[in-house]
Amino acid sequence: MSLREDASLIIKDALRDALPDNAVRAALAKAKFGSGKLVLVAAGKAAWQMASAAHAALEEAGCVVDHGVVVTKYDHSQGPIGNLAIYEAGHPVPDANSFKATQAAIDAVEGLSAEDTVLFLLSGGGSALFEKPLIPAEDLTRLTKELLACGADIVEMNTVRKRFSAVKGGRFAELAAPAKVFVIVLSDILGDPLDMIASGPCYPDSSTSKDARAVVEKYHLTTTEQMKGLLQIETPKDLSNVETHITGSVKQLCRTASETAARLGYEPLVLTDQLTCTARDAGVFLADIAKTYLSEEGFANGKKIAVICGGETVVHLTGHGLGGRNQELALAGCEGISGMKACLFSVGSDGTDGPTDAAGGIVDGETFGCLKKMNILVSDVLQDNDAYHALEKVDGLIMTGPTGTNVNDLTVLLLDGTR
Repeated sequence: MSLREDASLIIKDALRDALPDNAVRAALAKAKFGSGKLVLVAAGKAAWQMASAAHAALEEAGCVVDHGVVVTKYDHSQGPIGNLAIYEAGHPVPDANSFKATQAAIDAVEGLSAEDTVLFLLSGGGSALFEKPLIPAEDLTRLTKELLACGADIVEMNTVRKRFSAVKGGRFAELAAPAKVFVIVLSDILGDPLDMIASGPCYPDSSTSKDARAVVEKYHLTTTEQMKGLLQIETPKDLSNVETHITGSVKQLCRTASETAARLGYEPLVLTDQLTCTARDAGVFLADIAKTYLSEEGFANGKKIAVICGGETVVHLTGHGLGGRNQELALAGCEGISGMKACLFSVGSDGTDGPTDAAGGIVDGETFGCLKKMNILVSDVLQDNDAYHALEKVDGLIMTGPTGTNVNDLTVLLLDGTR
């Protein structure tokens, strides 16, 4: 089999094992619901998959969901789920449907008693999808775009966004009180900080107003007088009505990738499950590893090796092209592995990379030369952040469609030193 065929198998197995179905069922086995109503609310890119799994498990156990709301990204719903109201909304920038769906969720938990329970299923992407802004929509849109463009990491982004939301930073749990809130979280942030995943709608906020103001100053974000006032207000620091269970993470992606690579004859080497540098730096670094391992006296001499990383890189926008962090990472590494028996791919576990229909990018030892023959300079493409169109010309886009999960990114460098 070719390196690209091996890569496809690794991607397929890793995404399959990262689906939340079994994890949601396991978490529900620990749940003790009250004697009153059971309301289900799911938010995030994996919301439909999580809600479907939970609804089926509850139905099997004889538990009746009184009503509920599911909000996920456009094209991520796969059909009706019982009596739940399903919404699709904007990501990574919230839109009118985000606000409409979130208001429906707020209405769903209004007036509940201490005997009632809210089952809240949360996954990455919830920061945009689950939102009721305390500022005008145009100000929130501008802020989100500035945060995406400046290179702020997800923790910094969420630290700021919480201050301008009626549901983030533990505020949704306050709205549901006195009902008990049983939360199942699918983590998409390294280290699994519960107050930062989807901006922590049901978790006490560890960040402070001072932290948020520091991020605003660091990236010179535009703020109105209203926003400056909200930056002074603290978020909830204690929530007595919430029980949280975290399930799924990038570690599972790396573990399955390692197991599949080994089955395919590679020696797996998991470098990290907390990759956080820029996408371009990650791509160049992995290409440098390829040079070391595939040199004449390199460590891969006579062997096949899979170098595995999990995490979430960042992109600094310097142009106006189309792409995502995974596509940019792959393209940034293609010159370094040119002419080698190597393959580099990076894929988003949710099936979407940036504002594109691709899940990520894949390159090999021939990619750079093919682009050069087309008079496409990789350095110019990266400067314009236009990895999508360049990779599209060399069969370098990974297309999976929405996967139903969201646990960061998987990056793998396959090396064949068997000559």
